[in-house]
Amino acid sequence: MATENHTTVAEFIILGLTDNPTLCAIFFVVFLAVYIVTIMGNISIIVLIRRSPQLHTPMYLFLSHLAFVDTGYSTSVTPIMLMSFLRERTTIPVTGCIAQLGSDVTFGTTECFLLAAMAYDRYVAICSPLLYSTQMSPMVCFLLLGASYLGGCMNASSFTGCLMSLTFCGPNKINHFFCDLPPLVKLSCTHIYMAEISPAISAGSIIVITLFIIVVSYVYILHAILKMRSTEGRHKAFSTCTSHLTVVTLFYGPVTFVYVIPKSRHSPDYVKVVSVFYTVVIPMLNPLIYSLRNKEIKEAMRKLMA
Repeated sequence: MATENHTTVAEFIILGLTDNPTLCAIFFVVFLAVYIVTIMGNISIIVLIRRSPQLHTPMYLFLSHLAFVDTGYSTSVTPIMLMSFLRERTTIPVTGCIAQLGSDVTFGTTECFLLAAMAYDRYVAICSPLLYSTQMSPMVCFLLLGASYLGGCMNASSFTGCLMSLTFCGPNKINHFFCDLPPLVKLSCTHIYMAEISPAISAGSIIVITLFIIVVSYVYILHAILKMRSTEGRHKAFSTCTSHLTVVTLFYGPVTFVYVIPKSRHSPDYVKVVSVFYTVVIPMLNPLIYSLRNKEIKEAMRKLMA
């Protein structure tokens, strides 16, 4: 195939995290262990919630979907990264690259919306407990979940649409461990301004909107907690929110750094490290954070294992 006297690229070469054989061996063992813990931890959360009647509430419904999204998020990236540690040359077809980018953005964006929905759920539970069953009815939960997945798919279409509009006719080595849009844009031989600005606007808007919902929800939650006279009530309210706040903090920082802050301030190696954190490490930490800090999940585990 030829486009404007240039050969169109049919596949990309993933350079990975490092080309040092010793580090590759170490990283393979470490990240394989991380991936196994991620899959087992998130699947355990899903099974536990489904089998424990006391966890059949909106809060844990959202948590089970968060665990599902984390499983998909990690799976869309980690296997290719593990392959790059074992091979001198890791290639991926252009269509495979588009599919990987689409799945990564879909799951990542869905996680943003789910975290916002979980913040709203905590707001209703603490600030309007008498109206909780009405405001968080099964239909409302269904709509929030549907909107989360729909938002993920729509944002992914923005990213993949930009990628498909680019022409690749020169270097095909991606200086990353997966097919992310910023390093792919650098390889394009066509005009790249819209391909850079459109996904940044899309991702930035979603981050701002969902983070705004989370912040506003917790401002009202904090105000309601401070008005509580019971110390035990305050402690219980705080305990239901700390896990979610920890996950929000860990997730939004790296994502904002990669997709919103101007790319000229990023070094490729630093972007790789940050990307490893939010695509590989955080999906492993989420089930650990919720299981270690949540009394209801601990109690459900004891009953299920008894």
